[in-house]
Amino acid sequence: MTPLHLARHTVVTCVGDGLAPLRAALRTGTGGLTPCRFDGVALDTWIGEVAGLDSTALPAALADYDCRNNRLARRGLTSDGFDATVRAAIARHGVRRVGVILGTSTSGILATETAYRQRDPLSGALPASFIYRGTHNTYSLAAFVRDWFGLEGPAGVVSTACSSSAKVHAAAARMIHAGLIDAAIVGGVDSLCLTTLHGFASLELTSPEPCRPYDAARKGISIGEAAAFALLERPPASLDADAVLLLGCGESSDAYHMSSPHPEGRGARQAMEAALADAGLTADDIDYINLHGTATPNNDAAEGCAVAALFGTRVPGSSTKGITGHTLGAAGALEASVCALALAEGFLPGSVNTRTLDPGIPIDYLLSTREAPLRHAMSNSFGFGGSNCSLVFGRAG
Repeated sequence: MTPLHLARHTVVTCVGDGLAPLRAALRTGTGGLTPCRFDGVALDTWIGEVAGLDSTALPAALADYDCRNNRLARRGLTSDGFDATVRAAIARHGVRRVGVILGTSTSGILATETAYRQRDPLSGALPASFIYRGTHNTYSLAAFVRDWFGLEGPAGVVSTACSSSAKVHAAAARMIHAGLIDAAIVGGVDSLCLTTLHGFASLELTSPEPCRPYDAARKGISIGEAAAFALLERPPASLDADAVLLLGCGESSDAYHMSSPHPEGRGARQAMEAALADAGLTADDIDYINLHGTATPNNDAAEGCAVAALFGTRVPGSSTKGITGHTLGAAGALEASVCALALAEGFLPGSVNTRTLDPGIPIDYLLSTREAPLRHAMSNSFGFGGSNCSLVFGRAG
């Protein structure tokens, strides 16, 4: 593919708003996971909760979108100068030439969960204040962002579980290269909710301690929430050497099982190979892999098998979910930002909480952060049902 410029990117996670706290956490090896106290949920697990969302207000004109997910989105849109960068792009390209392609898994489902607890005891009617279209509806995220900026161009939401906000990069790239738009807001937002917490617990996938990706004694995931956004455009004529480009996207669907990956990581390997081919690179060109690394026994083993088969032990990799938790539909965009930071600033992120590496996974797994010049990085995001996506990013110079 023709490279696209990450003109601006930003994140909001449990470690704070914007790139600065994420950068600090990556460099110091500190995480933001805490014991679960969300909404009275009594589960023995740790989560990555973003503070202050209950007091984050939306503008009155966008009140119909008011829910935890869109409040989290608002925090992301107003971090790191992202709002101003997008508005400048709109001024250049026009309101119909900037697309909105975002990912989420559960959108504002917490609003529905709350509404059902407030039903009329006699009629069972939901409260009049509940607006499904602007909250729980999966498209509400894109609609909210579109209305925030006053855009009139194409908009859509990808919901493919944990690969959602990685796949949006591929969708946006296709639209830009087809000439439908000149720029795209990509990213993902997923917020904590009862369905996710109890659902993963019922699958026996949640950990009673902070998650330990690729650890020999890993016990499961720590669910987190996050907003992550980027603006993709065609590169300008001149770029700083540390500017970051999206070079390739690879997607696959192995459909091995509804909630388990192929044990040999067949779909994961297909996605990584497709991303390399799209970028015109080989495995030897990659300097770092941000692994999906959920810290469940099956997922880490399957991904590790695929990485070992394709890269051997030459390419260092790590999962950064020990810092933020697994942010599900936001994970792909969040970890794309991790790769962008690593490329621009020249460091290899370590893995928080991981203590003893699984000897059955023969890859170069990073336990601690170290300085290193990088040219190309890959980010892996693999979802339920075998919906997989790998992205390749590179420095401009």
